[in-house]
Amino acid sequence: MTLTTPADRATQTAGVAYAGGAYLLWGVLPLYFLLLAPTGPWEVVAWRVLLSFVFCGILLTVTRGWKALGAIVRQPRLLGWTALAGVLIYVNWQVFLIGTLTGHVVETSLGYFINPIATVLLGVFVLKERIRRLQWAAIGIAAVAVVVIVLFYRSFPWIALSLTASFGVYGLIKKKIGPAVDAISGLTLESFWLIPIAVVQLIVVATTPAGITMGQYGAWHAALLAFAGVATAVPLLLFAAGARRIDLTVIGMIQFVTPVMQFIIGAAVLGEPMPLERWLGFVIVWIAIAVFVIDLLLAARRGRRQARHEPV
Repeated sequence: MTLTTPADRATQTAGVAYAGGAYLLWGVLPLYFLLLAPTGPWEVVAWRVLLSFVFCGILLTVTRGWKALGAIVRQPRLLGWTALAGVLIYVNWQVFLIGTLTGHVVETSLGYFINPIATVLLGVFVLKERIRRLQWAAIGIAAVAVVVIVLFYRSFPWIALSLTASFGVYGLIKKKIGPAVDAISGLTLESFWLIPIAVVQLIVVATTPAGITMGQYGAWHAALLAFAGVATAVPLLLFAAGARRIDLTVIGMIQFVTPVMQFIIGAAVLGEPMPLERWLGFVIVWIAIAVFVIDLLLAARRGRRQARHEPV
């Protein structure tokens, strides 16, 4: 049978710590972005792109990663994938900021609750993966939840579904790229492709009555806004470090930390409305997640049994 060495356990513990740290940071991001008021979502995302690029440049210098980045730049196929990933993460960032800064934190949490199930669907239809019956059941229950929210709450959850679609396809592209692009180089290139969009957004914001807020509301506000690059890059890098050390089954369970925290922040801390119809939709989503997690646990247990019966 297979044996788990102390080094393996240490690696797994570190992986859980890295991934858990990433999802905890993503969970509290709504509170951080709310501290940036009165800066609007379009300006925040523009600074987020530009400062992420600057922060990644510093990291590449410290870690001596420019050579690895140069190797990626010489491969047009990889450049194309990073450009598409950049567009998708931009959509995700922009929709998330619009939701957070317009009082829809609960709906952003719904998007990240549904995301793991949407990822499974992408695996089926794009990568031609086969999934188990319980996973199909979870997908069906999640679809019912979206229908309930649309029909009874009378509001199309475009924020939630946009976040689900953009981050789901972003993850799919990351899977296609694989280890050919390291985390820092990938985020650097994704930010680089978005620089023209960020510059245009700042120009447009500058023409509005409110104008650009950077430096207009004191040193504390400017420092918080300047921190957007670090707040963007650090969780992504922690996630990459964790994903390399632990199974996707464990990642699948840890990732629910983020939407749970965002839901609590939206409903309990910020007091966003939760009428009966919305509760009904969320309860159905949570049932789908319970089915999904049960399937992951059963699959992991079957894997351990098979491992015990394998010869050394």
